[in-house]
Amino acid sequence: MRIRVPASTTNFGSGFDTFGLALDLYNTFEFEPSDGYRVEIEGYGQDLPKDETNLLIRVYRRACERFGLEEVPIRLRQLNRVPTTRGLGSSATAIVGGVEICLLVHGKSVSFEEKLKVALEFEPHPDNLVPAFVGGFVICIDGDVHFVKMEFPEDLKVVLAIPEFELSTEEARSVLKREVTLEDCVFNIRRASLLIYALMERRYDLLSEAVSDRLHQPVRSSLIPGFNEVLRAGYREGAYGVFLSGAGPSVCALCSEDRAEGVGEAMADAFREAGVSAEVILTRPSNRGVHLT
Repeated sequence: MRIRVPASTTNFGSGFDTFGLALDLYNTFEFEPSDGYRVEIEGYGQDLPKDETNLLIRVYRRACERFGLEEVPIRLRQLNRVPTTRGLGSSATAIVGGVEICLLVHGKSVSFEEKLKVALEFEPHPDNLVPAFVGGFVICIDGDVHFVKMEFPEDLKVVLAIPEFELSTEEARSVLKREVTLEDCVFNIRRASLLIYALMERRYDLLSEAVSDRLHQPVRSSLIPGFNEVLRAGYREGAYGVFLSGAGPSVCALCSEDRAEGVGEAMADAFREAGVSAEVILTRPSNRGVHLT
């Protein structure tokens, strides 16, 4: 059997730890019961553990324990198409995959709330996990199970400029301010509200302002060579909105189909001018979360 789990981009600038979007870019996990745990990896993440310390295997074992199921070792083959440690939810795909594979191996069903509780033990940010589970654009209300899913414009292309270096979530979180001003909070609330309106009404002319941020991008940009130049390059080529994807270092741009390649090339060129090689992936929003294939 095998399942696919989507990548995600989160925050959208102003929606820090709140907004998440599943992408038409997937990690695929093939699995079968075995006499011991074995892991093969194809694609990104060749340095990931290939034994019982592999993240998906750890989640799988914890899910068996949490749901009261007898642990059955599995043979796992990971087909990784989502770059690792780049702010695209690669860890979330493994966590969601571990939960779902546990249930499939044992032929058991549990509520979404129970699935998410296990997943949150390994990833405390639901804005990554929920899109991987349910697909689409989600607004996460808190760290438990409260979220809403809304339609995301299908005509928007999502362009990812992915620099060659890794940036862990822990490092990206370490630079955040523990206290922020009331002025900056109000700034983000206004623009996060504007973002929802812009998406609902297809007012793409508002997106550049709607993704403006004062809570995380200004401080995280110090960890990403050329970040501000990459943003400017994307806008020069006609992107509607450009922002840091998740905790970074990838940069995400929303644009029309005809502008996508030019936007990607411009952002990659800006990274190269800053001394960093970058890969470009053109993708789309996906309304599908984890699913059998």
